[in-house]
Amino acid sequence: MKKVMLVDDEISIRENIRDCVNWEKEGFIYCGDAPDGEVALPLIEEWSPDILITDIKMPFMNGLELSSVVRQRMPETKIIILSGHDDFQYAQKALRLGVEDYCLKPVSSADLVGLLHAASAQIDKEREARRMEAYTPGKLLADLCGGLIGTAAAIEAAAQLDMPLSASCYAVAIFAVHGVGPQQPEPAPSNLGLLEETLGERLRMAGDGYVFKRSRSETVWIVKGNHPGKLTGLLEKDGAQIAAELGNSFGCEVTISTGSAKERLLGVHLSYLEAEENLVWRRMARQNKSSLFESSLNADSQAVLLDRNQIVDFMKVGSAAEAPAFLQTFTAAFDRINWNSMYAFYLINDLTLELVHSANLTFQPAENPAALVQSLQPAIRKITNVQDGIRYLRQLLERLWQWRYEGAGKYSELLSKVKLHIRENYADDQLSLNEISRQIGVSSSHLSKIFSQETGQTMTEYLTATRIAKAKELLKTTNCKTLEIAYRVGYNDQHYFSNLFKKITGMTPIEYRKQGLYQPQGGQPGERGNTADG
Repeated sequence: MKKVMLVDDEISIRENIRDCVNWEKEGFIYCGDAPDGEVALPLIEEWSPDILITDIKMPFMNGLELSSVVRQRMPETKIIILSGHDDFQYAQKALRLGVEDYCLKPVSSADLVGLLHAASAQIDKEREARRMEAYTPGKLLADLCGGLIGTAAAIEAAAQLDMPLSASCYAVAIFAVHGVGPQQPEPAPSNLGLLEETLGERLRMAGDGYVFKRSRSETVWIVKGNHPGKLTGLLEKDGAQIAAELGNSFGCEVTISTGSAKERLLGVHLSYLEAEENLVWRRMARQNKSSLFESSLNADSQAVLLDRNQIVDFMKVGSAAEAPAFLQTFTAAFDRINWNSMYAFYLINDLTLELVHSANLTFQPAENPAALVQSLQPAIRKITNVQDGIRYLRQLLERLWQWRYEGAGKYSELLSKVKLHIRENYADDQLSLNEISRQIGVSSSHLSKIFSQETGQTMTEYLTATRIAKAKELLKTTNCKTLEIAYRVGYNDQHYFSNLFKKITGMTPIEYRKQGLYQPQGGQPGERGNTADG
């Protein structure tokens, strides 16, 4: 049975199409619907419909814009456009985008069912062709981590391999095997094979997920579940424990680098990238610590103990005014260091790696962290005494605090421009994501993502809230009819506006207006009654 989704800004059309087809009898599953393209996109990613039916003229993101995005992200999805516009240019553009069919409204239920069956037959034909290109489990998982396969294709390939992938969230960890100490080789090939076999068994028992080999000494673990916190705990606790136990058993070092839990199957790629970046930092830190340990054994050096958590915490919450007093205490042991030794270089480099890595995990990235570390190497080599060391650490902290500041306010100006544009143009029923992105000067996909991440709501939700707030004001302060108010706040469909208003406020526009009327109480005319806003 093929899944079908509908996108149309007119609620009456959505309800009519939903109710006029016996979906199960015709061999389809009706996933649901959405009023515009931006609201539809995350639902499309979640539901992965086989067939998308969409109108062309919709607010915020129209049907052609939506079709273009869907064709790029989910090329297997068949798109049927229903339009009230008998315009050759619309049809021509739709066909260039590769939509399955273009039909004019109104369309009968019989014609719609015919379109759906034609699209379904094409889907079956293409799926059969793709089955000829068999995926192996390892290749599928590697492509998923590498971002080389879309959601629908991944789920289909996994189904052929009897590998259920669907879950609410996912997380990725990379296990790497090293020898013990700088002079120790990697485990012998026979031991390495046994170690990896044991690691795979332990990981499969620890959580619901999949394991594949990334390289000779690296194993990737993809876990899935229903709660991000549980996945994070699974990686950080069970994964770390398994790595430590196997390292002890096989006489080597097994490290785990993790990515954060992500929603949606495409989040596997993002979590994998985080784990890979973490692995790079671990390698850099491991190499530096090995060199630091070796240099500490030289007769001309005296090792010092520094609480790295102390300076990391200060980097996160401290200030420039507090830095002199903090560094005086933190660097009290610097007097015992031979600053002409390699030990001094590796010690400061170790602190640098720790601070930059922690800043990268904590703050909004404002610059390339690896490039930053590389650029600091000459400054570290110039340190020849205690005061140089303290001065360097202070400058590094100030650099990272600037990073913190830039990250915190990175998108504030951009979001202010977007919100202002919406407040000034909410009455335009053709206000769209693309139009706003052109005005602001950024791509529509980037703008939509940033707005959602930074505000906790989609741009459509913010636009709707702005329009409904203005409608409430007009209902209280004017005698305009509901139809006129709907038009003045950007809705050309009174029925849709009234339903949306009730959904948000709990009252129809007429009921809300009555709540705001002056009502005599206790014989005192002109005394105002309670309003919906209290």
